[in-house]
Amino acid sequence: MKKSVYLDSTILNYLFDERESIKQFIDITKVWWNTQRSRYRLFLSGETLAEINEGDYPNKKKVEDEAAKIEVLPRVIDVEHVAKAYVESLLMPQKVEGDAVHLAFASVYEMDFLLTWNCNHLANANKKQHIRIINGRLGLKVPEIITPMELFKENTP
Repeated sequence: MKKSVYLDSTILNYLFDERESIKQFIDITKVWWNTQRSRYRLFLSGETLAEINEGDYPNKKKVEDEAAKIEVLPRVIDVEHVAKAYVESLLMPQKVEGDAVHLAFASVYEMDFLLTWNCNHLANANKKQHIRIINGRLGLKVPEIITPMELFKENTP
């Protein structure tokens, strides 16, 4: 069975981003998307869609079109409670949205991976121990929180 991957908005945005300052991350994201995504079951949330829909930026329509092809997880009450617990435990920024909600979705739905380029609050080695402690207290599985650079499989038969 394919492993599950929860996508935050950074992944889809980087697929169509053209900024030179993050070109390496964009290129890695595109390679992962084109060669690896079919090896996984992909999911996102309404939070991901809301972040994609915010603002006015180049290629927004392409990002929205790509997001429309991915299964959206329903927002259940457990996600709200878990996101609030992350904020109250000072694990995430002091608002129950964004990063706290992405991690809550990935944890509540027992995703194998949370794929992100957010290295401040999610794919951050300094945060992982704190996440393990909080999820342990909540009785939740801890998804592997990683960047596309870390989620490549070898091409073996």
